[in-house]
Amino acid sequence: QFNVSSLYPILARMEKRGWVRGRWVEKAGERRRRYYELTKRGEEALEDQQEQWVAFAAAVNQVIGLSHA
Repeated sequence: QFNVSSLYPILARMEKRGWVRGRWVEKAGERRRRYYELTKRGEEALEDQQEQWVAFAAAVNQVIGLSHA
């Protein structure tokens, strides 16, 4: 199960790697908020991870007999 307290350290690591960009937004009468957006480098990392997942899932399916190579 995902723990929300894990989210900000993960985002900080992703920002350090250049995968996301964070920015603070302040509005009158409200707490400031940090918004994150995926960078080009982050999009590339996501694509790589998706490709690795597809390959892994295909290998598992082949091992358990759900597909034929």
